[in-house]
Amino acid sequence: MINGIILYTIATIYLGISFIKDKHKTKVALLSSWKMFRNVLPDLLAIMLFVGLALSLLTPSLISSIIGENSGLLGIIYSTIIGSIALVPSFIVFPLGHTLVQNGAALPQVAVLMSTLMSVGLATLSMEQKTFGRSFAYARNISAIIMSLLFALIIWVVMT
Repeated sequence: MINGIILYTIATIYLGISFIKDKHKTKVALLSSWKMFRNVLPDLLAIMLFVGLALSLLTPSLISSIIGENSGLLGIIYSTIIGSIALVPSFIVFPLGHTLVQNGAALPQVAVLMSTLMSVGLATLSMEQKTFGRSFAYARNISAIIMSLLFALIIWVVMT
């Protein structure tokens, strides 16, 4: 919370400095950023709705039953799919991973789940395509899945 207050204070100070230096450019920049925000707002609201639904449906105990110690490669595939579809804020991912391990989930499965939760965004794919283009969005998501699977493989080899 304090970090947020500090960042907002710094942003306000810089906005004030910008306004003092050139009022017209500052107003144009604020209007432009408002229009960009307004264009992204429907996608952000849809993502927030999806996150809420995912967090209510995908409980740690349900996920642990699917990706338990004996799930092996199938558990890694399930974790990759769940992590790619679900969109969970990063401050929830690490406690979720800890809870899953405590409930009997295997480390490679949790590792790929956490990695895909934070790096793959099928829920945000349409917004990413609009912003960065289709080929970049697909290339980024596919490479994130591959890197997550490699990460899980490394943990599987090292930890077993």
